[in-house]
Amino acid sequence: MGKLSGKNITIIASHEFEDVELLYPILRLSEEGADITVVPVKSGFHSRPYVNDKPVTGRFGHPIPIPVMGEGNRYEVKELEEISADEIDCLLIPGGFSPDHLRVHEPTVELVKECDQKNKFIAPICHGPWLLVESGLAEGTKVTGYTAVKNDLINAGAHFVDKPVVKDGNIITGRVPDDLPEFCRMIINSV
Repeated sequence: MGKLSGKNITIIASHEFEDVELLYPILRLSEEGADITVVPVKSGFHSRPYVNDKPVTGRFGHPIPIPVMGEGNRYEVKELEEISADEIDCLLIPGGFSPDHLRVHEPTVELVKECDQKNKFIAPICHGPWLLVESGLAEGTKVTGYTAVKNDLINAGAHFVDKPVVKDGNIITGRVPDDLPEFCRMIINSV
């Protein structure tokens, strides 16, 4: 029995997600007993090559579902329409270019807002905090993230801190892939 036994961590990603920011949390959080749900959102497109029905794929080529990690062992895949904020204990948002697609995908933005309204943990890393900006949750919140989103967060009223991980209420933000151990540790100790 791990610290996250009986807890659901839902990871939402679109094309060009940062592969390690999906893979590492699946392994680390499932090791702590979490039930992991991966939600691929076919928003935007994958550029290598562009194919209409290509599975959601990371920047370095990992598709969802992940061929080397059998679905059902450490995670399950569900469509966005199949999940509810009521079932989620933590909504994790990997970075890469995926958040740029997700922030203009209204059902994803609505899920982020609903998770906040229900006081569920929201855990974006790297470019993921863009979803905090789009959902109106950045204002007044202490956050971190990748340098490229720093000014967007500040302009949205967030208090940006250059640290590996920052927790402010139900919002846990991570900076970059190298900070995944600290980011996942904060999720483990908070959810």
